[in-house]
Amino acid sequence: MKVLLVFAFHLCPHAATLLIKGPTQPVLEGEAVTLECRYSDSEHNISQVRFEVFSKYMQGWRQLYERWCFYSLEIEQTADSLILSIPRVGKFFEGPYRCVSDSENVTAPDNASEPLTFKVQCEYMGDVILSREGYTSFLGVHQELKVQPGDDVVLRCSASSSEEPSYSWNKDGSEWKLLSSKLTLKKVSAMDEGLYTCMANHSVQSLSKKRTISITVLPEDAAWYESTNGRFILMTLAVAVVLLVFIVSMTVFLCNRAKQTKTCKGPIDDRSQKKPIYKASVESLPSTSGDKEPLV
Repeated sequence: MKVLLVFAFHLCPHAATLLIKGPTQPVLEGEAVTLECRYSDSEHNISQVRFEVFSKYMQGWRQLYERWCFYSLEIEQTADSLILSIPRVGKFFEGPYRCVSDSENVTAPDNASEPLTFKVQCEYMGDVILSREGYTSFLGVHQELKVQPGDDVVLRCSASSSEEPSYSWNKDGSEWKLLSSKLTLKKVSAMDEGLYTCMANHSVQSLSKKRTISITVLPEDAAWYESTNGRFILMTLAVAVVLLVFIVSMTVFLCNRAKQTKTCKGPIDDRSQKKPIYKASVESLPSTSGDKEPLV
């Protein structure tokens, strides 16, 4: 009798609980999210588990695949868990999610785990962009800015954000700080050299970003084209020369082609050489007819 009980016990393994783990706090839009399914013990086969999400439009649970509604997901199975990775989360990915097993030995209703729901905050902050007023006001500034002594440097800091960020400037190695998006240096000298950092602050601290630029003041005997603006002018002139050469070349080519077309005459059409002969004209023939219409 004891043998039969032990044998029956092995045939009917004890029930397990499916667990789903994921973010419990709101997630920022664009961040990566990872969900994990696992059993409360390691005696059950995780290959029988799948992820499901509740569809608000269909009012029902749907299985998740690596290609879901034009979005790419990553589903990975390990020895004792099933992992779902969402590279960039958006409002569309809000839950609830659950784990479902094809095995009947799961304590939760419908062989599923308790649902997990996370919220997505539509907050974002783009990269910080620096621009210089003057020749390069419409272009981004590189990491290093070379200027002539006595020049004025005006830099502006900006960033696309879900809300208007607050800006501040500081200089490396100095306690100096400027609460503005605009940095103005009048008649720069060697004392103004250094690393300047613009900080764009968001209400969500983790979204705040910064951008650093190095300002170098050239020696007084340096050539004008060694500065950043000088190089920009040289590049602009080079592009203008190439464009001018191209236009002149095309003009000469089209003119030569037009001349060749004029010199190559086609077959003579005798009908095009005829003209009407009227009664009073010299070319007319004697006639008693009173027609006023051309003879030809």
